[in-house]
Amino acid sequence: MERDPDNTNTRRGDIATMLLDRRRDEHPGLRTRTAEWSWDEVVREAAARAALARELRRDGPFHIGVLLANEPDFVFWLGAAALAGATIAGLNPTRSGPQLERDIDYVDCQLIVTDAAGMNRLRGLDHGLTDDRFLLIDDPAYTERLAAHRDTRGEAYAGPETLLLLLFTSGTTGESKAVKCTQRRLAAIAHAATDKFGHKRADVDYCCMPLFHGNAIMALWAPALSNGATICLTPQFSASGFLDDVRYFEATFFTYVGKALGYLLATPPTDADADNRLERGFGTEASVDDQAEFHRRFGARLHEGYGSSEGAGLVALAPDAPAAALGRPAHAGVAVIDPETLNDCAPAKLDEHGRVLNADEAIGEMVDKAGSLSFEGYYKNDAADAERLRNGWYWTGDLGYIDDAGFLYFAGRKGDWIRVDGENISALRIERVLRRHPSVVATAVFAVPDPRSGDQVMAAVEVAEPGAFDIARFIEFLGAQADLGSKDTPRLIRVSTRLPVTGSNKVLKRELQAQFWRTQDLILRWAGRGTPDYRPMSAADKTGLEAEFARHGRERLLRER
Repeated sequence: MERDPDNTNTRRGDIATMLLDRRRDEHPGLRTRTAEWSWDEVVREAAARAALARELRRDGPFHIGVLLANEPDFVFWLGAAALAGATIAGLNPTRSGPQLERDIDYVDCQLIVTDAAGMNRLRGLDHGLTDDRFLLIDDPAYTERLAAHRDTRGEAYAGPETLLLLLFTSGTTGESKAVKCTQRRLAAIAHAATDKFGHKRADVDYCCMPLFHGNAIMALWAPALSNGATICLTPQFSASGFLDDVRYFEATFFTYVGKALGYLLATPPTDADADNRLERGFGTEASVDDQAEFHRRFGARLHEGYGSSEGAGLVALAPDAPAAALGRPAHAGVAVIDPETLNDCAPAKLDEHGRVLNADEAIGEMVDKAGSLSFEGYYKNDAADAERLRNGWYWTGDLGYIDDAGFLYFAGRKGDWIRVDGENISALRIERVLRRHPSVVATAVFAVPDPRSGDQVMAAVEVAEPGAFDIARFIEFLGAQADLGSKDTPRLIRVSTRLPVTGSNKVLKRELQAQFWRTQDLILRWAGRGTPDYRPMSAADKTGLEAEFARHGRERLLRER
């Protein structure tokens, strides 16, 4: 065991021991707008729930589903599972019907913690659980059952290798899978985050990202537990309520995803935006422009990272890195690989705008040749495990490139590269350009088939008022972007008030891609010749476009995607 000088950061190998080290710690551990618990009280609440869980345990996997917003009970049950040797499966509260039924069945929940609203959504589903297998946190009977265990002395029934979490992937490109995470792995992530991002006991961590997702648990809850910092909960992310919450809690740290950051920046600026105690934030998929604008408005620096529920640790921070880079490879085994040849890709040559000039040779999949340093597998999905671990390497499923100076860049998901006229076009880079437009809150860029051959670029943009969207000014904006080439410029643009998202606020590109232009949203089309000149598509235009596919024998492509 190692301790830092102020005796607050215990370097333990499992979450249960880290939690028990917080006994008799009177520092604030958890706060909401209406209540507060010291760390000692958090441990007591967790211990009472651990005892109740063990009392209710049945044969089979000791898996507990939690279907809640960011409620204090979610935090208490994370601790309870660690102490009881159970596994928490955070159920996405934005899912319902067959999707939710499938999730519960997939992860073998033998007990579900929810509330009356959640229970109403669960009724009628074929989840195989009887009513006595549900604990409703807003039911007086639940409080009474916990009261019988209030004097329970917290103790750990599990060790570092005990499975603590089943984390559902976002499902942006396919069906969600459940990532396994042991107590040992989560403790290691907590300590690594502390070293990398300077977490400390004096931090006040504002948790606005959902606790059923790895972002909030791995980047906020676990480091706060490790250091004894204060966790402040809001039930769900709210762009309009963000700054009020940050000021109320006097928060110093928060986590984000790129789309949520876009919503924050779309709120009207005021002279008092920087009147807060925020020091830093951590997240993914925010553009360089958005990071800079957030710092300008709110005064906090954002640490844009790379990682996933499956694995992390591929990137080392580099103070001298270009703004668009993630950093440097964390060790010699981190590489960008051509999946077909298994050779390292060539160094990327960048132009003055940061565009990759040799994309075909330089862009490949980011790989850890040292093997799986943190990936512990998917639950009941051997095929997905085999896809991640090939040739003795860990394949991230994400694209990247390394420049001549050795800096590593994220280039998007596998499906984020669009082949246009024999040239690879980066959807991620186009998205970052479109996000610069002051009316665009969020965007998604993806490939749709061209009626004659290959693919063309389509973009979906989210704006507050589509009816007031100024097409002429948008065309002027596109023409003024020096880093947007003619092939990059979208041929089709969907203008929407709300793009479909996952429960963790990531845009569902596959849903947009499957709809093409078949939507009630405004669709703008440019023929792709000369200066961009978008025109709204009528029903007759859409019918004519589909007829064009038929003339060229490509109508099946409109059914296959």
